[in-house]
Amino acid sequence: MPTIHFNRYYRYPELTTLLHAYAEEYPHLVKIESIGKSYEGRDIWVLTITHFATGPDTEKPAFWVDGNIHATEVSTSTACLYHLHTLVTQYGTDPDITRCLDTRAFYLCPRINSDGVELALADSPKFIRSSVRPYPYDEDPLEGLIEEDIDGDGRILTMRVPDPNGAWKPHADDPRALVRRDPTEVGGTYYRLLPEGHLKNYDGVTITVQRPKEGLDINRNFPYDWRQENEQRGAGPYPASEPEIRAMVDFIIRHKNITGGLAFHTFSGVILRPYSNKADDAFPAEDLWTFQKIGEKGTELTQYPNISIFHDFRYHPKQVITGTLDWLYESQGAFMWAVEIWSPTRQAGIEVKKPIDWFREHPVEDDLKMLKWNDEKLDGTGYVNWYPFNHPQLGPIELGGWDTFPNISNPPAKFLEAEVARFPKWLVWQLLLSPKMELFQATATQIGTDTYRVRLVVQNTGWLPSYVTKKALEKQVIRGVICEIELPEGATLQTGKPRNVYGQLEGRAYKGASDFFGGGDDTTDRLKVEWVIHAPRGGTVNLLARHERAGVVRTTVELK
Repeated sequence: MPTIHFNRYYRYPELTTLLHAYAEEYPHLVKIESIGKSYEGRDIWVLTITHFATGPDTEKPAFWVDGNIHATEVSTSTACLYHLHTLVTQYGTDPDITRCLDTRAFYLCPRINSDGVELALADSPKFIRSSVRPYPYDEDPLEGLIEEDIDGDGRILTMRVPDPNGAWKPHADDPRALVRRDPTEVGGTYYRLLPEGHLKNYDGVTITVQRPKEGLDINRNFPYDWRQENEQRGAGPYPASEPEIRAMVDFIIRHKNITGGLAFHTFSGVILRPYSNKADDAFPAEDLWTFQKIGEKGTELTQYPNISIFHDFRYHPKQVITGTLDWLYESQGAFMWAVEIWSPTRQAGIEVKKPIDWFREHPVEDDLKMLKWNDEKLDGTGYVNWYPFNHPQLGPIELGGWDTFPNISNPPAKFLEAEVARFPKWLVWQLLLSPKMELFQATATQIGTDTYRVRLVVQNTGWLPSYVTKKALEKQVIRGVICEIELPEGATLQTGKPRNVYGQLEGRAYKGASDFFGGGDDTTDRLKVEWVIHAPRGGTVNLLARHERAGVVRTTVELK
Protein backbone atom coordinates (compact mmCIF):
# COMPACT_ATOMS: atom_id res chain seq x y z
CA MET A 1 0.00 0.00 0.00
CA PRO A 2 1.35 3.49 -0.82
CA THR A 3 2.68 5.35 2.20
CA ILE A 4 0.69 8.53 2.63
CA HIS A 5 0.50 11.11 5.41
CA PHE A 6 -2.48 13.37 5.87
CA ASN A 7 -0.70 15.87 8.10
CA ARG A 8 1.47 17.39 5.38
CA TYR A 9 1.28 18.74 1.83
CA TYR A 10 2.90 17.14 -1.20
CA ARG A 11 4.76 19.02 -3.88
CA TYR A 12 4.22 18.02 -7.49
CA PRO A 13 6.91 15.29 -7.93
CA GLU A 14 5.86 13.53 -4.71
CA LEU A 15 2.19 13.87 -5.57
CA THR A 16 2.78 12.38 -9.03
CA THR A 17 4.65 9.41 -7.54
CA LEU A 18 1.94 8.88 -4.96
CA LEU A 19 -0.92 8.92 -7.47
CA HIS A 20 0.84 6.45 -9.74
CA ALA A 21 1.52 4.21 -6.72
CA TYR A 22 -2.21 3.98 -6.02
CA ALA A 23 -2.89 3.05 -9.64
CA GLU A 24 -0.20 0.35 -9.48
CA GLU A 25 -1.36 -1.02 -6.10
CA TYR A 26 -5.06 -1.08 -7.01
CA PRO A 27 -5.22 -1.67 -10.79
CA HIS A 28 -8.68 -3.21 -10.46
CA LEU A 29 -9.98 0.06 -8.99
CA VAL A 30 -7.77 2.93 -10.20
CA LYS A 31 -6.48 4.18 -13.52
CA ILE A 32 -4.48 7.36 -14.00
CA GLU A 33 -4.15 9.59 -17.05
CA SER A 34 -2.94 13.04 -17.94
CA ILE A 35 -5.75 15.14 -19.38
CA GLY A 36 -3.45 17.95 -20.44
CA LYS A 37 -0.52 20.13 -19.46
CA SER A 38 -0.36 23.16 -17.19
CA TYR A 39 1.03 26.47 -18.38
CA GLU A 40 4.52 25.38 -17.27
CA GLY A 41 4.11 21.90 -18.77
CA ARG A 42 3.15 19.77 -15.77
CA ASP A 43 0.74 16.89 -16.36
CA ILE A 44 -2.78 17.38 -15.01
CA TRP A 45 -3.52 14.02 -13.45
CA VAL A 46 -7.01 12.53 -13.31
CA LEU A 47 -7.77 9.23 -11.63
CA THR A 48 -10.70 7.06 -12.65
CA ILE A 49 -11.93 5.09 -9.66
CA THR A 50 -14.35 2.21 -10.22
CA HIS A 51 -14.41 -1.59 -10.11
CA PHE A 52 -13.37 -2.25 -13.69
CA ALA A 53 -14.39 -5.90 -13.56
CA THR A 54 -18.03 -4.79 -13.41
CA GLY A 55 -17.70 -2.69 -16.56
CA PRO A 56 -15.87 0.32 -17.96
CA ASP A 57 -16.25 3.66 -16.26
CA THR A 58 -17.82 5.24 -19.34
CA GLU A 59 -20.78 2.87 -19.05
CA LYS A 60 -21.50 3.90 -15.46
CA PRO A 61 -22.86 7.09 -13.87
CA ALA A 62 -19.93 9.20 -12.68
CA PHE A 63 -19.03 12.09 -10.40
CA TRP A 64 -16.23 14.65 -10.86
CA VAL A 65 -14.10 15.84 -7.88
CA ASP A 66 -11.25 18.36 -8.06
CA GLY A 67 -8.94 20.42 -5.88
CA ASN A 68 -6.34 23.15 -5.97
CA ILE A 69 -7.69 25.41 -8.67
CA HIS A 70 -6.35 28.15 -6.39
CA ALA A 71 -2.67 28.11 -5.55
CA THR A 72 -2.65 28.56 -1.77
CA GLU A 73 -5.62 26.27 -1.05
CA VAL A 74 -3.37 23.25 -0.64
CA SER A 75 -5.59 21.32 1.76
CA THR A 76 -7.97 20.72 -1.14
CA SER A 77 -5.58 18.27 -2.78
CA THR A 78 -5.31 16.52 0.58
CA ALA A 79 -9.11 16.17 0.61
CA CYS A 80 -8.92 14.51 -2.80
CA LEU A 81 -6.15 12.18 -1.67
CA TYR A 82 -8.11 11.23 1.43
CA HIS A 83 -11.15 10.44 -0.70
CA LEU A 84 -9.03 8.25 -2.99
CA HIS A 85 -7.48 6.45 -0.04
CA THR A 86 -10.86 5.87 1.60
CA LEU A 87 -12.38 4.40 -1.56
CA VAL A 88 -9.62 1.92 -2.34
CA THR A 89 -8.95 0.78 1.22
CA GLN A 90 -12.62 0.36 2.17
CA TYR A 91 -13.79 -1.27 -1.05
CA GLY A 92 -15.01 -4.74 -0.18
CA THR A 93 -15.68 -3.91 3.48
CA ASP A 94 -17.83 -0.78 3.40
CA PRO A 95 -21.12 -1.74 1.68
CA ASP A 96 -21.85 1.74 0.31
CA ILE A 97 -18.38 2.20 -1.14
CA THR A 98 -18.44 -1.32 -2.59
CA ARG A 99 -21.84 -0.81 -4.23
CA CYS A 100 -20.77 2.62 -5.44
CA LEU A 101 -17.60 1.44 -7.18
CA ASP A 102 -19.30 -1.68 -8.55
CA THR A 103 -21.98 0.39 -10.27
CA ARG A 104 -20.55 3.87 -10.64
CA ALA A 105 -17.29 5.82 -11.11
CA PHE A 106 -15.41 8.79 -9.68
CA TYR A 107 -13.17 11.07 -11.73
CA LEU A 108 -10.69 12.68 -9.36
CA CYS A 109 -8.32 15.55 -10.17
CA PRO A 110 -6.40 16.33 -6.98
CA ARG A 111 -4.50 19.33 -8.33
CA ILE A 112 -5.71 21.31 -11.31
CA ASN A 113 -3.24 24.15 -10.82
CA SER A 114 0.11 22.51 -10.07
CA ASP A 115 2.17 25.51 -11.15
CA GLY A 116 0.68 27.86 -8.59
CA VAL A 117 0.89 25.31 -5.80
CA GLU A 118 4.61 24.87 -6.39
CA LEU A 119 5.07 28.57 -5.64
CA ALA A 120 2.98 28.35 -2.48
CA LEU A 121 4.88 25.32 -1.17
CA ALA A 122 8.35 26.61 -2.10
CA ASP A 123 10.96 27.17 0.61
CA SER A 124 10.71 30.86 -0.20
CA PRO A 125 6.99 31.03 -0.97
CA LYS A 126 5.10 33.29 -3.30
CA PHE A 127 1.36 33.60 -2.93
CA ILE A 128 -0.66 34.11 -6.09
CA ARG A 129 -4.32 33.47 -6.82
CA SER A 130 -3.97 30.67 -9.37
CA SER A 131 -2.04 30.36 -12.64
CA VAL A 132 1.57 31.49 -12.94
CA ARG A 133 0.98 32.89 -16.44
CA PRO A 134 1.56 36.65 -16.57
CA TYR A 135 -1.76 38.39 -17.11
CA PRO A 136 -3.03 40.79 -18.29
CA TYR A 137 0.47 42.10 -19.06
CA ASP A 138 3.82 40.33 -19.11
CA GLU A 139 5.81 43.01 -17.33
CA ASP A 140 7.15 43.55 -13.85
CA PRO A 141 5.82 46.53 -11.87
CA LEU A 142 8.10 49.53 -11.83
CA GLU A 143 7.09 50.68 -8.39
CA GLY A 144 5.01 49.79 -5.35
CA LEU A 145 4.98 47.06 -2.70
CA ILE A 146 5.79 43.56 -3.90
CA GLU A 147 4.52 40.91 -1.48
CA GLU A 148 7.21 38.42 -0.47
CA ASP A 149 9.16 36.90 2.41
CA ILE A 150 11.66 39.65 3.13
CA ASP A 151 13.36 38.22 6.23
CA GLY A 152 13.87 34.70 4.85
CA ASP A 153 11.93 32.80 7.50
CA GLY A 154 9.67 31.02 4.98
CA ARG A 155 6.57 32.99 5.98
CA ILE A 156 4.75 35.96 4.50
CA LEU A 157 3.33 37.91 7.41
CA THR A 158 2.14 41.49 7.97
CA MET A 159 4.23 44.64 8.34
CA ARG A 160 3.18 46.96 11.18
CA VAL A 161 4.39 50.45 10.34
CA PRO A 162 4.08 53.30 12.92
CA ASP A 163 2.00 56.07 11.36
CA PRO A 164 0.09 58.86 13.15
CA ASN A 165 -2.54 58.61 10.41
CA GLY A 166 -2.75 54.83 10.59
CA ALA A 167 -6.12 53.14 10.91
CA TRP A 168 -5.09 50.56 13.53
CA LYS A 169 -4.25 50.55 17.23
CA PRO A 170 -3.41 47.84 19.79
CA HIS A 171 -6.31 46.34 21.70
CA ALA A 172 -6.43 47.52 25.28
CA ASP A 173 -6.72 43.99 26.73
CA ASP A 174 -4.30 42.25 24.36
CA PRO A 175 -1.88 44.52 22.48
CA ARG A 176 -1.11 41.74 20.00
CA ALA A 177 -4.51 42.30 18.45
CA LEU A 178 -4.94 45.36 16.30
CA VAL A 179 -8.36 46.95 16.16
CA ARG A 180 -9.72 49.80 14.13
CA ARG A 181 -9.18 53.29 15.42
CA ASP A 182 -12.37 55.07 16.42
CA PRO A 183 -13.62 57.46 13.70
CA THR A 184 -12.90 60.65 15.72
CA GLU A 185 -10.00 59.38 17.81
CA VAL A 186 -6.67 61.25 18.00
CA GLY A 187 -3.60 61.27 20.23
CA GLY A 188 -2.81 57.57 20.41
CA THR A 189 -0.31 55.11 18.95
CA TYR A 190 -1.43 54.09 15.50
CA TYR A 191 -0.19 51.80 12.75
CA ARG A 192 -0.50 51.23 9.04
CA LEU A 193 -0.71 47.55 8.05
CA LEU A 194 0.87 46.24 4.86
CA PRO A 195 1.68 42.81 3.44
CA GLU A 196 5.24 41.69 4.07
CA GLY A 197 7.35 42.68 1.10
CA HIS A 198 9.76 45.17 -0.41
CA LEU A 199 9.14 48.48 -2.16
CA LYS A 200 10.32 49.31 -5.65
CA ASN A 201 11.19 52.94 -6.40
CA TYR A 202 9.81 54.16 -3.09
CA ASP A 203 9.45 57.92 -3.01
CA GLY A 204 9.37 58.04 0.78
CA VAL A 205 5.69 58.99 0.88
CA THR A 206 3.28 56.92 -1.19
CA ILE A 207 2.79 53.16 -1.09
CA THR A 208 0.75 51.13 -3.54
CA VAL A 209 0.34 47.41 -3.02
CA GLN A 210 1.00 45.95 -6.44
CA ARG A 211 -1.24 43.34 -7.95
CA PRO A 212 0.90 40.27 -8.76
CA LYS A 213 2.04 40.02 -12.35
CA GLU A 214 0.29 36.63 -12.33
CA GLY A 215 -3.16 38.15 -12.29
CA LEU A 216 -5.29 35.24 -13.47
CA ASP A 217 -8.02 33.58 -11.45
CA ILE A 218 -8.73 30.50 -13.51
CA ASN A 219 -11.86 29.86 -11.47
CA ARG A 220 -13.33 32.71 -13.53
CA ASN A 221 -12.29 31.14 -16.86
CA PHE A 222 -15.10 28.61 -17.35
CA PRO A 223 -17.36 29.13 -20.38
CA TYR A 224 -20.60 29.95 -18.55
CA ASP A 225 -21.25 33.71 -18.30
CA TRP A 226 -17.57 34.50 -18.75
CA ARG A 227 -16.76 38.23 -18.48
CA GLN A 228 -13.69 40.07 -19.71
CA GLU A 229 -11.15 41.98 -17.66
CA ASN A 230 -13.01 45.28 -17.40
CA GLU A 231 -16.00 43.43 -15.91
CA GLN A 232 -14.22 40.81 -13.80
CA ARG A 233 -10.52 40.77 -13.08
CA GLY A 234 -8.47 37.69 -13.84
CA ALA A 235 -10.96 35.84 -16.04
CA GLY A 236 -8.52 35.49 -18.93
CA PRO A 237 -8.69 36.71 -22.54
CA TYR A 238 -11.52 34.36 -23.54
CA PRO A 239 -13.52 31.43 -22.08
CA ALA A 240 -11.37 28.34 -21.33
CA SER A 241 -8.30 30.19 -22.59
CA GLU A 242 -6.13 28.65 -19.87
CA PRO A 243 -4.80 25.12 -20.45
CA GLU A 244 -5.85 23.83 -17.04
CA ILE A 245 -9.48 24.87 -17.49
CA ARG A 246 -9.55 23.84 -21.14
CA ALA A 247 -8.36 20.34 -20.20
CA MET A 248 -10.97 20.05 -17.49
CA VAL A 249 -13.80 21.32 -19.70
CA ASP A 250 -12.80 18.98 -22.53
CA PHE A 251 -12.71 15.99 -20.18
CA ILE A 252 -16.13 16.71 -18.72
CA ILE A 253 -17.75 17.31 -22.11
CA ARG A 254 -16.29 14.03 -23.40
CA HIS A 255 -17.68 12.16 -20.38
CA LYS A 256 -21.42 12.48 -20.73
CA ASN A 257 -21.82 10.04 -17.84
CA ILE A 258 -20.91 12.74 -15.30
CA THR A 259 -23.99 13.42 -13.20
CA GLY A 260 -22.47 15.86 -10.71
CA GLY A 261 -19.29 17.44 -9.51
CA LEU A 262 -17.62 19.03 -6.53
CA ALA A 263 -14.72 21.48 -6.34
CA PHE A 264 -12.76 21.74 -3.10
CA HIS A 265 -11.68 25.23 -2.03
CA THR A 266 -10.69 26.94 1.21
CA PHE A 267 -11.73 28.45 3.54
CA SER A 268 -14.92 29.14 5.58
CA GLY A 269 -16.26 25.70 6.44
CA VAL A 270 -19.31 25.84 4.20
CA ILE A 271 -20.95 23.90 1.37
CA LEU A 272 -21.80 26.20 -1.54
CA ARG A 273 -24.35 25.66 -4.27
CA PRO A 274 -25.20 27.68 -7.39
CA TYR A 275 -25.99 30.14 -8.53
CA SER A 276 -23.09 32.55 -8.21
CA ASN A 277 -24.90 35.24 -10.16
CA LYS A 278 -28.63 34.55 -9.83
CA ALA A 279 -31.24 34.31 -7.12
CA ASP A 280 -32.88 30.99 -6.29
CA ASP A 281 -36.01 31.83 -8.27
CA ALA A 282 -33.96 31.40 -11.47
CA PHE A 283 -33.79 27.62 -10.86
CA PRO A 284 -36.20 25.08 -12.22
CA ALA A 285 -38.10 24.31 -9.03
CA GLU A 286 -37.21 20.59 -9.01
CA ASP A 287 -33.51 21.35 -9.34
CA LEU A 288 -33.59 23.79 -6.43
CA TRP A 289 -35.44 21.27 -4.25
CA THR A 290 -32.86 18.64 -5.09
CA PHE A 291 -29.94 20.97 -4.40
CA GLN A 292 -31.48 21.72 -1.01
CA LYS A 293 -31.98 18.04 -0.16
CA ILE A 294 -28.42 17.13 -1.14
CA GLY A 295 -27.13 20.12 0.80
CA GLU A 296 -29.05 19.11 3.91
CA LYS A 297 -27.46 15.67 3.75
CA GLY A 298 -24.08 17.33 3.32
CA THR A 299 -24.64 19.34 6.49
CA GLU A 300 -25.71 16.23 8.36
CA LEU A 301 -22.58 14.30 7.34
CA THR A 302 -19.95 17.07 7.43
CA GLN A 303 -21.36 19.54 9.95
CA TYR A 304 -20.76 22.27 7.37
CA PRO A 305 -23.68 24.65 6.70
CA ASN A 306 -25.01 24.47 3.13
CA ILE A 307 -25.66 27.88 1.63
CA SER A 308 -26.29 29.67 -1.65
CA ILE A 309 -23.36 31.50 -3.22
CA PHE A 310 -25.58 34.31 -4.51
CA HIS A 311 -27.56 34.80 -1.32
CA ASP A 312 -24.93 34.06 1.33
CA PHE A 313 -21.39 34.14 -0.06
CA ARG A 314 -20.93 37.24 -2.21
CA TYR A 315 -17.81 39.33 -1.73
CA HIS A 316 -19.84 42.50 -2.25
CA PRO A 317 -23.63 42.92 -2.27
CA LYS A 318 -23.48 44.75 -5.61
CA GLN A 319 -21.14 42.30 -7.32
CA VAL A 320 -21.40 38.74 -8.56
CA ILE A 321 -18.85 36.15 -9.62
CA THR A 322 -19.16 34.42 -12.99
CA GLY A 323 -17.13 32.07 -15.14
CA THR A 324 -16.98 29.48 -12.35
CA LEU A 325 -17.83 25.79 -12.16
CA ASP A 326 -21.49 26.88 -12.20
CA TRP A 327 -20.83 25.95 -15.83
CA LEU A 328 -21.24 22.28 -14.91
CA TYR A 329 -24.83 22.88 -13.88
CA GLU A 330 -25.90 25.67 -16.22
CA SER A 331 -24.39 24.30 -19.44
CA GLN A 332 -24.17 20.55 -18.76
CA GLY A 333 -27.12 20.07 -16.45
CA ALA A 334 -25.18 18.23 -13.72
CA PHE A 335 -25.35 19.09 -10.04
CA MET A 336 -22.38 21.18 -8.93
CA TRP A 337 -20.98 22.02 -5.48
CA ALA A 338 -18.07 23.95 -4.05
CA VAL A 339 -16.82 23.11 -0.57
CA GLU A 340 -14.82 25.68 1.37
CA ILE A 341 -12.71 23.56 3.71
CA TRP A 342 -11.88 24.76 7.23
CA SER A 343 -13.39 27.44 9.45
CA PRO A 344 -10.91 28.92 11.92
CA THR A 345 -13.66 31.13 13.35
CA ARG A 346 -15.82 28.09 14.12
CA GLN A 347 -12.80 26.44 15.73
CA ALA A 348 -12.48 29.51 17.94
CA GLY A 349 -16.13 29.28 19.02
CA ILE A 350 -17.37 32.14 16.85
CA GLU A 351 -20.74 31.63 15.20
CA VAL A 352 -20.70 33.11 11.71
CA LYS A 353 -23.85 33.11 9.57
CA LYS A 354 -22.35 34.77 6.50
CA PRO A 355 -18.58 34.20 6.33
CA ILE A 356 -17.84 36.95 3.83
CA ASP A 357 -19.71 39.54 5.90
CA TRP A 358 -17.67 38.60 8.98
CA PHE A 359 -14.47 39.78 7.31
CA ARG A 360 -16.06 43.13 6.63
CA GLU A 361 -17.52 43.65 10.09
CA HIS A 362 -17.37 41.72 13.35
CA PRO A 363 -17.14 42.45 17.10
CA VAL A 364 -13.72 43.18 18.55
CA GLU A 365 -14.36 40.35 20.98
CA ASP A 366 -14.07 37.91 18.09
CA ASP A 367 -10.44 38.92 17.58
CA LEU A 368 -9.71 38.07 21.21
CA LYS A 369 -11.43 34.71 20.79
CA MET A 370 -9.21 34.01 17.79
CA LEU A 371 -6.10 34.82 19.81
CA LYS A 372 -7.29 32.59 22.66
CA TRP A 373 -7.77 29.77 20.16
CA ASN A 374 -4.24 30.40 18.89
CA ASP A 375 -2.80 30.24 22.40
CA GLU A 376 -4.74 27.19 23.58
CA LYS A 377 -5.23 25.05 20.46
CA LEU A 378 -2.36 26.08 18.16
CA ASP A 379 0.23 26.38 20.92
CA GLY A 380 0.81 29.96 19.87
CA THR A 381 2.05 29.07 16.38
CA GLY A 382 -0.79 30.65 14.39
CA TYR A 383 -0.26 34.23 15.51
CA VAL A 384 3.28 35.58 15.36
CA ASN A 385 4.04 38.14 18.04
CA TRP A 386 5.28 41.40 16.57
CA TYR A 387 9.05 41.56 16.28
CA PRO A 388 11.34 44.36 15.07
CA PHE A 389 12.71 44.39 11.56
CA ASN A 390 14.81 47.00 9.79
CA HIS A 391 13.06 47.32 6.45
CA PRO A 392 15.36 48.33 3.56
CA GLN A 393 12.98 51.12 2.46
CA LEU A 394 10.74 51.84 5.45
CA GLY A 395 13.33 51.61 8.20
CA PRO A 396 12.36 50.27 11.65
CA ILE A 397 9.05 48.41 11.48
CA GLU A 398 7.60 45.22 12.96
CA LEU A 399 6.67 41.91 11.39
CA GLY A 400 4.04 39.57 12.76
CA GLY A 401 0.32 38.91 12.90
CA TRP A 402 -1.50 35.82 11.65
CA ASP A 403 0.54 33.27 9.73
CA THR A 404 -2.42 32.75 7.46
CA PHE A 405 -1.25 30.16 4.91
CA PRO A 406 -0.89 27.17 7.29
CA ASN A 407 -3.47 28.23 9.90
CA ILE A 408 -6.25 30.32 8.36
CA SER A 409 -6.28 29.55 4.64
CA ASN A 410 -5.70 25.85 5.42
CA PRO A 411 -6.09 23.66 8.51
CA PRO A 412 -2.96 23.42 10.66
CA ALA A 413 -1.21 20.09 10.19
CA LYS A 414 -2.60 18.47 13.32
CA PHE A 415 -6.18 19.24 12.28
CA LEU A 416 -5.81 18.43 8.59
CA GLU A 417 -6.81 14.75 8.51
CA ALA A 418 -9.86 15.24 10.73
CA GLU A 419 -11.04 18.07 8.52
CA VAL A 420 -10.77 16.27 5.18
CA ALA A 421 -12.24 13.09 6.66
CA ARG A 422 -15.63 14.80 6.71
CA PHE A 423 -16.28 14.39 2.99
CA PRO A 424 -16.00 10.81 1.59
CA LYS A 425 -19.35 9.64 2.96
CA TRP A 426 -21.18 12.58 1.41
CA LEU A 427 -19.42 12.16 -1.92
CA VAL A 428 -20.27 8.46 -2.05
CA TRP A 429 -23.86 9.22 -1.02
CA GLN A 430 -24.15 11.79 -3.82
CA LEU A 431 -22.90 9.38 -6.46
CA LEU A 432 -25.30 6.70 -5.23
CA LEU A 433 -28.15 9.15 -5.96
CA SER A 434 -27.35 9.01 -9.66
CA PRO A 435 -29.65 7.29 -12.15
CA LYS A 436 -28.89 3.63 -12.75
CA MET A 437 -30.53 1.74 -15.60
CA GLU A 438 -31.00 -1.96 -14.91
CA LEU A 439 -32.72 -4.86 -16.59
CA PHE A 440 -36.30 -5.52 -15.51
CA GLN A 441 -37.39 -8.05 -18.11
CA ALA A 442 -36.20 -9.62 -21.36
CA THR A 443 -38.31 -12.24 -23.15
CA ALA A 444 -38.90 -13.87 -26.53
CA THR A 445 -42.40 -15.25 -26.99
CA GLN A 446 -43.34 -17.36 -30.01
CA ILE A 447 -46.46 -15.91 -31.69
CA GLY A 448 -46.39 -17.90 -34.92
CA THR A 449 -44.28 -20.24 -37.02
CA ASP A 450 -40.72 -18.93 -36.69
CA THR A 451 -42.17 -15.62 -35.45
CA TYR A 452 -41.35 -14.12 -32.04
CA ARG A 453 -42.22 -11.06 -30.03
CA VAL A 454 -39.07 -9.87 -28.29
CA ARG A 455 -39.57 -7.64 -25.28
CA LEU A 456 -37.00 -5.59 -23.37
CA VAL A 457 -37.94 -3.72 -20.20
CA VAL A 458 -35.41 -1.57 -18.36
CA GLN A 459 -35.88 0.56 -15.28
CA ASN A 460 -34.07 3.32 -13.45
CA THR A 461 -33.22 2.11 -9.95
CA GLY A 462 -31.48 5.37 -9.02
CA TRP A 463 -33.00 8.24 -7.05
CA LEU A 464 -32.36 10.88 -9.69
CA PRO A 465 -34.03 10.76 -13.11
CA SER A 466 -31.93 9.66 -16.05
CA TYR A 467 -31.57 13.24 -17.26
CA VAL A 468 -30.43 14.24 -13.72
CA THR A 469 -31.65 17.88 -13.81
CA LYS A 470 -34.42 19.85 -15.45
CA LYS A 471 -31.65 22.14 -16.66
CA ALA A 472 -30.25 19.26 -18.73
CA LEU A 473 -33.63 18.88 -20.43
CA GLU A 474 -33.83 22.63 -21.01
CA LYS A 475 -30.37 22.69 -22.58
CA GLN A 476 -31.03 19.46 -24.53
CA VAL A 477 -27.63 18.06 -23.60
CA ILE A 478 -28.78 14.51 -22.81
CA ARG A 479 -30.37 12.00 -25.18
CA GLY A 480 -33.04 9.55 -24.12
CA VAL A 481 -32.60 5.80 -23.74
CA ILE A 482 -31.25 4.16 -26.90
CA CYS A 483 -32.31 0.56 -27.49
CA GLU A 484 -30.80 -1.79 -30.06
CA ILE A 485 -31.50 -5.33 -31.23
CA GLU A 486 -29.00 -7.64 -32.91
CA LEU A 487 -30.57 -10.57 -34.76
CA PRO A 488 -29.11 -14.02 -35.32
CA GLU A 489 -28.10 -15.09 -38.80
CA GLY A 490 -31.08 -15.68 -41.07
CA ALA A 491 -33.49 -13.59 -38.98
CA THR A 492 -35.43 -10.55 -40.16
CA LEU A 493 -37.06 -7.70 -38.31
CA GLN A 494 -40.81 -7.51 -38.93
CA THR A 495 -41.74 -4.56 -36.67
CA GLY A 496 -39.62 -2.12 -34.73
CA LYS A 497 -36.26 -0.59 -35.55
CA PRO A 498 -32.79 -2.04 -35.08
CA ARG A 499 -31.90 1.09 -33.10
CA ASN A 500 -34.20 3.77 -31.72
CA VAL A 501 -34.09 6.65 -29.26
CA TYR A 502 -36.80 6.70 -26.58
CA GLY A 503 -37.58 9.02 -23.68
CA GLN A 504 -36.10 9.53 -20.24
CA LEU A 505 -36.56 7.41 -17.13
CA GLU A 506 -37.78 9.12 -14.00
CA GLY A 507 -36.32 8.33 -10.59
CA ARG A 508 -37.74 8.59 -7.09
CA ALA A 509 -36.56 12.14 -6.47
CA TYR A 510 -39.84 13.92 -7.10
CA LYS A 511 -42.23 11.72 -5.19
CA GLY A 512 -44.47 13.34 -2.60
CA ALA A 513 -43.58 13.66 1.06
CA SER A 514 -46.49 11.49 2.28
CA ASP A 515 -49.13 9.01 1.08
CA PHE A 516 -52.07 11.19 2.15
CA PHE A 517 -53.60 11.23 -1.31
CA GLY A 518 -52.78 7.71 -2.40
CA GLY A 519 -51.83 6.80 -6.02
CA GLY A 520 -49.95 8.62 -8.73
CA ASP A 521 -46.88 6.44 -8.35
CA ASP A 522 -46.85 5.34 -11.96
CA THR A 523 -44.08 3.47 -13.78
CA THR A 524 -42.34 6.39 -15.47
CA ASP A 525 -39.10 4.80 -14.23
CA ARG A 526 -39.55 1.95 -16.74
CA LEU A 527 -39.28 1.62 -20.51
CA LYS A 528 -40.80 -1.25 -22.51
CA VAL A 529 -39.61 -1.89 -26.07
CA GLU A 530 -40.95 -4.68 -28.32
CA TRP A 531 -39.92 -6.07 -31.68
CA VAL A 532 -41.45 -8.77 -33.86
CA ILE A 533 -38.88 -10.86 -35.64
CA HIS A 534 -38.92 -13.79 -38.06
CA ALA A 535 -36.22 -16.27 -37.12
CA PRO A 536 -35.63 -20.00 -36.88
CA ARG A 537 -35.93 -21.63 -33.50
CA GLY A 538 -32.73 -21.94 -31.45
CA GLY A 539 -31.10 -18.65 -32.24
CA THR A 540 -29.99 -15.95 -29.79
CA VAL A 541 -31.02 -12.29 -29.89
CA ASN A 542 -28.73 -9.66 -28.36
CA LEU A 543 -30.39 -6.65 -26.74
CA LEU A 544 -28.79 -3.39 -25.68
CA ALA A 545 -30.13 -0.35 -23.82
CA ARG A 546 -27.85 2.59 -23.16
CA HIS A 547 -28.15 6.03 -21.68
CA GLU A 548 -25.38 8.59 -21.42
CA ARG A 549 -25.92 9.14 -17.68
CA ALA A 550 -27.82 6.06 -16.50
CA GLY A 551 -25.47 3.39 -17.86
CA VAL A 552 -25.73 0.39 -20.14
CA VAL A 553 -27.78 -2.84 -20.06
CA ARG A 554 -26.80 -5.83 -22.20
CA THR A 555 -28.74 -9.07 -22.30
CA THR A 556 -29.63 -11.98 -24.57
CA VAL A 557 -32.79 -13.99 -25.14
CA GLU A 558 -33.05 -17.41 -26.71
CA LEU A 559 -35.62 -18.26 -29.35
CA LYS A 560 -37.16 -21.46 -28.00
